[in-house]
Amino acid sequence: MSRLDGPAVAAAAERLWRHWQEGSRLDALPAAERPATRAEGYAIQARMASLSRAPLFGWKIAATSAAGQAHIGVDGPLAGRLLAERVLDPQEEVPFRGNLMRVAEAEIAFRMGQNLPPRAEPYDLASVLAAVDTVHPAIEFPDSRFADFVTAGGPQLIADNACAHLFVLGPPAPEWRDLDLVHLATRASLSGGPDHPGIGANVLGDPRIALVWLVNELSGLGITLQAGQVVTTGTTTVPIPIRPQSSLTADLGPLGRLTVRIGPG
Repeated sequence: MSRLDGPAVAAAAERLWRHWQEGSRLDALPAAERPATRAEGYAIQARMASLSRAPLFGWKIAATSAAGQAHIGVDGPLAGRLLAERVLDPQEEVPFRGNLMRVAEAEIAFRMGQNLPPRAEPYDLASVLAAVDTVHPAIEFPDSRFADFVTAGGPQLIADNACAHLFVLGPPAPEWRDLDLVHLATRASLSGGPDHPGIGANVLGDPRIALVWLVNELSGLGITLQAGQVVTTGTTTVPIPIRPQSSLTADLGPLGRLTVRIGPG
């Protein structure tokens, strides 16, 4: 049973939303609004997303590597919502100002072709992959509304939309179903900097398994993953520090290559 009532959930959501719009930070949610469980965190997240006027673009998965989980003190992945107004076209300049984390992540994203509604039995890999339409290279620019996101804890980070911020989706890959996504070699680089190599296995051991995790996480919350929505599965490389007025390239091999421009500081 949730400790937080409806008004507390709404207050927390509105507080986080306001800080997100302003690009400002808070130390922690007030005790009366602070989630103590993942379920409470997801309730706040859902209420915050409802403040958006646009349809939901899709979902993200945070903390899909052991190193990422250790960095923010959680014991498993976190799901967050990709809001349409925070999705940028690859030709748009990515704003740098107001971003506390200042990193970019090269990711594998799946666009769904069929609804996957909640059900009692867990979804398996075959049923989830059968519902996928296309696969894309993607870049996420995460951020947090908490000044010290490393110590905020899992429930607050879930409420904070799993550190979702800005997202860029590349074009669909021509072929993907026969690719070995576990051993897929990737790289990310900032203009004038070194290449940062990665591999698909950095995402929960297999990006497809990460997608299945997300589907079952939503199912447990009573949420349908809808046709047309995008799921970005987590970074395949270490998070890449960004700087103003630079360009970032994510090269996902046969899945495609995506380059974006970073705006002024």
